[in-house]
Order: sequence, then structure tokens, then C-alpha cells
Amino acid sequence: MNVVFLLLIFLLVAGTVARPLPGDLTLIEAEALDAAPPPDAAVILADGTLVFGGTEGTPEDYVQERLATHPGEALRIVPDRDLPAARLVGIVARLREAGATEVRIVTERALR
Repeated sequence: MNVVFLLLIFLLVAGTVARPLPGDLTLIEAEALDAAPPPDAAVILADGTLVFGGTEGTPEDYVQERLATHPGEALRIVPDRDLPAARLVGIVARLREAGATEVRIVTERALR
């Protein structure tokens, strides 16, 4: 039993799960690309201003517009990095009170 267990551990440590990338491969760098929010998402600026469809509005207006055009879909918001967390929680609460059943926060993921 011990030999089988040690063999299993050895194979897990020594084996590769995925094929390694070729040594001469250079990956694309995306740091210089301009990031754009999804077209149906509302952007929340650092001061708490909600912008959707190119105009400012309230969380309630955003919910009503999205429910009219895309009923049953999740709302997506893109908060500014400098938006205080308490303000973000308050805006999400207003979205939920206005009838949003699901709110998704769009963030940036770094590969570091």
C-alpha cells in the first residue's frame, strides 16, 4: 500500500498536466490596448455617477431600461477603481430594490 501511494505521489509531481508551451513562443502583450466596457453595461464613475447608453442616469432608470429591452438578463456594471466600496454596495442595493434580480460587476483580471 505504501509503495502504491508513493508511486502515485511521484507520478503526480513528476508528470505534466498540460503540454508546455513551445520555447520560442512569444505571447501577446495586451497592456497597451484600450479597455472598453461591454456595450450593455453601465459605468459607475469614481464620484458615483452612473452612465449607460452614453448618458447619465439613476440606478432605477438603468434597471427599467434593461428590463424593457433584455428581460431576465443580468445587469452588468463597470465600477471605477477609485469608487469607494460603500458607495458601490449602495448602488447595487438600489439596483436590486429597483427590480434587478442579478447584478454582475465587470472587473479586470491581470495575468501576474
